[in-house]
Amino acid sequence: MPPARKRARAYDPARTRTAVLAQFGNVRAAVRTLTPGQLDLPTRLGDWTVRELVAHIGTALAVVDRLLGEPEPTRQDGHLLDWPSAIAADADAIAGTARRLAAAHPDPDAHLAEAERRFTDRLDAHPGSRLLPTSAGGLPLADYAVTRTVELVVHTDDLNAAVPGLDVPYDRQALAAATRLLADALAARAPGGSTEVRIPPYAVVQCVEGPRHTRGTPPNVVETDPLTWVRLATGRLAWEDAVAGAKVSASGERADLGGLLPLLR
Repeated sequence: MPPARKRARAYDPARTRTAVLAQFGNVRAAVRTLTPGQLDLPTRLGDWTVRELVAHIGTALAVVDRLLGEPEPTRQDGHLLDWPSAIAADADAIAGTARRLAAAHPDPDAHLAEAERRFTDRLDAHPGSRLLPTSAGGLPLADYAVTRTVELVVHTDDLNAAVPGLDVPYDRQALAAATRLLADALAARAPGGSTEVRIPPYAVVQCVEGPRHTRGTPPNVVETDPLTWVRLATGRLAWEDAVAGAKVSASGERADLGGLLPLLR
């Protein structure tokens, strides 16, 4: 008999909203300090500049406004954990939109302010159960809002990597939600109980087919910190480099997750 499907992790919509806006606020505060020269710096995202990255960060909230303007799906046919693998198909369109928005909005903070205003207005006007037509299928607004924490944490890290000394802080709840969503997505991609992945203090999941442990220390253990996990899951850091650099502790014959990462392909 196959193992029972695990109950999906629940996220409190009010806490999600607070976390998203807190992290977006951290980014806005940092963007206000950027000089024209810093906005023209390259990033690790192909040929994007910092200005284009900032424009894209605005779309992390603006996309909610856009999706709510489309017809509501008749049923929920997507799952929150489908989102990480589903967004890869949007990569080319995302890059083009970032360049267009950067050119159209010479004042980055004003662009971010308008995205934040429309996002909060939309959340006030719609229930969390309202379905959105996302690339992962029909998803409730409350679930899709959780994916915004991933977008904001990931791109905050991109921004910090691009601008030396910027050091945009990470909201604790935003980092926690992003870590948990990506950890659960790994467990969904590679179901099983032979390997325990620990990302203290936010998440522990079991994954990978094989003998399931029931007590004591599992035979296969992976442990890392939240930001390293986010970088691994989103392709900012290669598994081999993380292990070689002691950013990840991996023990056991089933503890090599290199073939399962990144989750956002």
